[in-house]
Amino acid sequence: MFRNFRASAVVALASAAVVTGLTGCDEVTEAIESVSPSASPSGRNGGGLVSGTQKIEVGGKSVNVSCAGEANGRPTIVLLSGLGDGLEKMAPLQKTLSAQNRVCSYDRLGEGASDKPDGPQSLTDTGRILTGVLDRAAGDGPVVLAGHSLGGLIAARYAPDHTDRVKGLVLLDATSPTSVADVKAAIPKTASGQVAQLRSQTLSVHEGENPEMLVVPDGEVRSAGNIPVEVVQHGKKYLAAVPQVGPALERGWADGQRKWLSVSGDSRLSTAANSEHYIHVDEPDVAVQAVRRVTARAATA
Repeated sequence: MFRNFRASAVVALASAAVVTGLTGCDEVTEAIESVSPSASPSGRNGGGLVSGTQKIEVGGKSVNVSCAGEANGRPTIVLLSGLGDGLEKMAPLQKTLSAQNRVCSYDRLGEGASDKPDGPQSLTDTGRILTGVLDRAAGDGPVVLAGHSLGGLIAARYAPDHTDRVKGLVLLDATSPTSVADVKAAIPKTASGQVAQLRSQTLSVHEGENPEMLVVPDGEVRSAGNIPVEVVQHGKKYLAAVPQVGPALERGWADGQRKWLSVSGDSRLSTAANSEHYIHVDEPDVAVQAVRRVTARAATA
């Protein structure tokens, strides 16, 4: 039992998807295929806006992007998956949201159908890829970033430097901005057995031992002004089941969610009562409504 849980815990603590998918393959394929293309004319820096699912070139790399729906004067929603997840994990959410909005998702380098990175990546590197995606997803228009797990951390780190285009954030159980320190505080060096393995594995993922070769250091939460932000945390305290250190892991995780509130002067924290880490899978309506609220507010800001 603990072996399986250890994998699930790393998914949450380090966003490393070392477990099998939570959504059935047939359901995901159906969701991707049923998303209708969006017919928008042109993207920033040349090239048309992405319609349907296609590969675009960003910094000499092929990046897999999927867009659907119409903006209709509202910000384009861009979904960011957690580490180890391709855009297909966001396909059901994208399908639902695209009924009223233009919605895009993409595979970061090392994930899904995108190219692999040439070497270790920093958050600045993955931010450059995101900028290239936004150029072709929204052109010069505003965007709302909705990220799960590591995707949430990337979105929240990116927004303060791009307030010209990022007008809202939804963070779905985002990786804590102090995840490394949180894990070290909860699991001491003196830990042994499988708990020690969890500590080592989680820290290694943050050091770049992950599909994206992405190094994720701790950092202060910087402000993106007063854009609307919703932070949604898991309500089922499954991390508490880790022997000896579980309650401390849950406290650290909850504290990390509260820290993300500092990204904006207009932020709110809520709890998905019936969800573990994958809120958009366990309680899709919670995720949908959070994204719709932020997008509506961003459209009138």
